[in-house]
Amino acid sequence: MPRTLVVIPARYASTRFPGKPLALLGGKPILQWVWDALSGRGNWDTIIATDDDRIACAAKVQFQANVMLTSVNCQSGTDRCGEVLQRIHDEKQDNYDLVVNVQGDEPLVDPNQIEALVKTFADPEVQIATLCTPITSTDELLSPNNVKVARGDKGQALYFSRWPIPYRREAEPEQWLTQGQYQKHVGIYAFRAKVLKAICTLPVSPLEEAERLEQLRWLAAGYTIRVVETDHANIGIDTPDDLLAANNIITQKRQK
Repeated sequence: MPRTLVVIPARYASTRFPGKPLALLGGKPILQWVWDALSGRGNWDTIIATDDDRIACAAKVQFQANVMLTSVNCQSGTDRCGEVLQRIHDEKQDNYDLVVNVQGDEPLVDPNQIEALVKTFADPEVQIATLCTPITSTDELLSPNNVKVARGDKGQALYFSRWPIPYRREAEPEQWLTQGQYQKHVGIYAFRAKVLKAICTLPVSPLEEAERLEQLRWLAAGYTIRVVETDHANIGIDTPDDLLAANNIITQKRQK
């Protein structure tokens, strides 16, 4: 079994939703939902990575989380994961085989999703793994807020886009879902440790700049990404409206 570290990056200074990790969802902070879902639930270690003292203090005091304060210069959650991995190696002389990045705004994450990603690394060719789920509505398909992924015959990512892919030349967009299956990307990643270290040194690519999707940087550099399908409904919280939607989902679950 590979030694696995699950890192939960969390930042306070979100442009669309400042203080998001500490916003309350069903009576507890969004970040606590992620921590509670993953900490002590599988064969991995779990740590929260943040550059903000308010998040670090709340996580330690309110729900006794394992927290590392990381640099304010990290440009992404991936960079924050890379810093955590390097510091654990340097400070504790400890090594992990795999690192899983679960953003602190994924309150409905399921530990089975992490297990599914870890299992893919039994294949020595897998460098990076992530998740996808079928798209079921045209609104979801056409929204640029939902990232789509096209996969090859071996489950490898061919491309990620905010535009529906593939484009169907012989049908109107409203008919595309009747012509074939489309997959929405679920932004949870697992990396081999050496691959994570390497991709954290890559420059921004033109494709990434165009779509604002960092995984395109890795594809452009020649790394492969295995995409595993999940039927679990995640919801990433980017705005206050997303928080309301998540509250509705949790309320419905509690009423069942």
